[in-house]
Amino acid sequence: MGDVMGQAGTAEAAVRYLRSGKALAVEALPRPELRCVREDERAPVDPAEFRRVLGNFATGVTVVTAPGAPGEEPAGFACQSFSSLSLDPPLVAFMVGRTSATWPRIARAGVFCVNVLSAGQGELCRAFAVSGADKFAGVRHDPAPASGSPRLAGTLAWIDCTIHAVHTGGDHLIVVGRVDALGAGEGEAPLLFHRGRFL
Repeated sequence: MGDVMGQAGTAEAAVRYLRSGKALAVEALPRPELRCVREDERAPVDPAEFRRVLGNFATGVTVVTAPGAPGEEPAGFACQSFSSLSLDPPLVAFMVGRTSATWPRIARAGVFCVNVLSAGQGELCRAFAVSGADKFAGVRHDPAPASGSPRLAGTLAWIDCTIHAVHTGGDHLIVVGRVDALGAGEGEAPLLFHRGRFL
């Protein structure tokens, strides 16, 4: 319960930052009526079956990075739940587990860079999927132009963002970023994830 409350506090801090006037304000749409599964109700889908079926949807793979606080290393984690969201204004989104140890550091930074991995970067992805390791050891990167977040070498594309909004989504948080700068290489194949393995 403490972890959940800690993540909720982090989300609240991110929202306070957004309301401080430092971020672009966008008028919110009316909230849809939501309904949670009650304690006395059976979950509608078996979690293992949910994962098996949804694993048939092939996704790209990214590494989301953020600059470290003074005296700290940068933050980063492997993320396959990333998507473009809006063209005007330019927004993207990624989803992160509420129990992530990396998310609070990204929330404190208020900015992030999405690094879209190329086909030969499976080992890089695995390195950023490990919790507690020195993920940036031996990894070439330079600062993204707007946020200063690590921009990893050899990626297909990078999207440099400011945190725009944070929403709850079950056991995950939905992080919306306003795109401040971006760029892409040419001719590389993407790293894809399908049925629990890289393609």
